[in-house]
Amino acid sequence: MNLIQTEETVKKAPTSSAYRTIWRWHFYAGIIFAPFLVMLAVTGSIYLFKPQIENVLYQSYYDVTPKADRITATEQINRVKAKYPDTFVTSYRPGESDNRSSEVNISSPKMSATVFVNPYSGKIIGTLPDGDRIMNKIEEIHGELMAGTTGDRIVELVACWAIVLIVTGLFLWFPRKQKGLSGVLFPRLRQGKKLFRRDLHAVPAFWITAGMLFLILTGLPWSGFWGTNFQSLVTNQGLGYPPSIWGGEAPKSTLQTKDIAEVPWAAETLDVPRSKVEGAVPASIDDIVAIGKQQGMDPSFKISIPSDPSGVYTLSAFPAKAQDEATIHLDQYSGAVLADYRYDNYGVVGKIVATGITLHKGTEFGWFNQLISLLICLGIILVAVSGFYLWLKRKPSKGMGAPKGPKAFMLKGFLAVLVVLGIVFPLVGLSLLVVWLLDFFVIRRIPSVRRFFNA
Repeated sequence: MNLIQTEETVKKAPTSSAYRTIWRWHFYAGIIFAPFLVMLAVTGSIYLFKPQIENVLYQSYYDVTPKADRITATEQINRVKAKYPDTFVTSYRPGESDNRSSEVNISSPKMSATVFVNPYSGKIIGTLPDGDRIMNKIEEIHGELMAGTTGDRIVELVACWAIVLIVTGLFLWFPRKQKGLSGVLFPRLRQGKKLFRRDLHAVPAFWITAGMLFLILTGLPWSGFWGTNFQSLVTNQGLGYPPSIWGGEAPKSTLQTKDIAEVPWAAETLDVPRSKVEGAVPASIDDIVAIGKQQGMDPSFKISIPSDPSGVYTLSAFPAKAQDEATIHLDQYSGAVLADYRYDNYGVVGKIVATGITLHKGTEFGWFNQLISLLICLGIILVAVSGFYLWLKRKPSKGMGAPKGPKAFMLKGFLAVLVVLGIVFPLVGLSLLVVWLLDFFVIRRIPSVRRFFNA
């Protein structure tokens, strides 16, 4: 938050060991992670408007003219199979309205794509490879920097260290000797450029603190390391899924629902039941569509098609509002409901996370949600850029310009905060260990490096 102070502010600011040490940590954390926060804020701002953007980009794929009769889902899929004989059909989406095309997802070793079909004529409107979807690219950058597992860990580390920035920033922002609200809640516009530059960083940072923290905490459940472990902890502590969601006894399966279908967060670790194979003929996709509607699925639901004789049809819907989420497993032969897991079945944590995710994505409350989230993202960009600008204005010709302070372990309160954050967020703990090793073995043992970092 208070990434850099001007010389004038430095003179007025408290000069206690705690203040200088926390300032120093805030300084380096900001220098390292601010560029990543800007990237996350920019991509997040774009992703907030995914529905509107895709409706514009792919309108010609989506829109169809309603007619009296639709052809069957089976016939639609057969048309796709005829056009792409060397692929597997992995899922089918009927479309949420009369003027919306159906979607058939296909996959092969060389590609995966969505085929848009006119449900009235059976005409294939167009095909979009998953890799060509712009919002998929934005999501990939936002979630993993387009670098797979390594990128996912970096993004998670940035998010966790942003919490450190918030904690240290609030400490530095807290008014100690100032009178009035200028420079605290409002920027000082007529007291010189130096103070204005400082306030342009510190004051907006205070205003977006709660929103920024909310976006971080609601984004972390998706992360590969912390999120996966958090999800396992929640599942294990939840004493399993409520018996009421199973059509019979709960299955014992090593296969989880997220392995076979894209489902809501709370249903990702749901055990996958098996279909009873007794020589029966599989239910048609038309029957499965009808069952999904009878079960009151949100119209946007998608059907994941089983890939082996004991597999199940998985119906999933995670629309704009968390309360409308649903995940259903159906026996592929009889169409019997083997599991029906909805928002009302979630535990307290599951409901909080599910609602947090839809708020994070900006869908829970429509345009109002998108606007508030956009303002927070823009605020993050402003704070990061203004902090970097402050540093450039103050940076000496030699060295980083960081304040010099005692080591963190000499400040018991601050050390305790770091330890707690390191335990709650293990990647922060690991990075703290790396920083300590670098400081001990490199920075403090090489005079020129030590002077550069003012260690």
